[in-house]
Amino acid sequence: FAEEIWKVLKKKSCSFRNCHMRKFPVKGKADLNYGGNDMLYLKEANMEDLEQEYEFVTSTPENENGFTNPEAGCTKDEFTHKILPGYIDAAKGIGLQEGWVPETEFFLWEDNIIVGWFRIRHWLTDELAKGAGHIGYGIKKEFRGKGYASIGLKLAVEKAWQMIREDEIYMSVHKDNPASLKVQ
Repeated sequence: FAEEIWKVLKKKSCSFRNCHMRKFPVKGKADLNYGGNDMLYLKEANMEDLEQEYEFVTSTPENENGFTNPEAGCTKDEFTHKILPGYIDAAKGIGLQEGWVPETEFFLWEDNIIVGWFRIRHWLTDELAKGAGHIGYGIKKEFRGKGYASIGLKLAVEKAWQMIREDEIYMSVHKDNPASLKVQ
């Protein structure tokens, strides 16, 4: 795949295809302390955090470095009555389009601020195995380069092991995205 480097995360290890193996530490708890008293945690999309989720989703580009957001530019009414309930249903496998798999949308929070967005697909179709993989993510621009993606990905991998059917986690990274290459 010319535009992507594939990655396979096996329980407690990972590899870039045609590259090297390295250990991938997987912590046992869902929350990690990050930088002093700040707490980073993943929280599943929910109606209680609608305002912050709407602001984050609508400020995320439609497609940036391979992370897609077809909801960019939606209205608050669309987000409230269609999109967010759709996220919640998709996590339960409800109302999926033909050929789609359940996926859970998580937001990465630092205290009361959303700093990132992680999408975990519960299993892979042949198309997903050749494309997006199990986990996709994006970090808000002003929070990039500060370690949020690294910790968020560790948290997402922990969540993924609780959801996925396969024995490996597949991810893809665009070759022209050096920040994500470094994270992974």
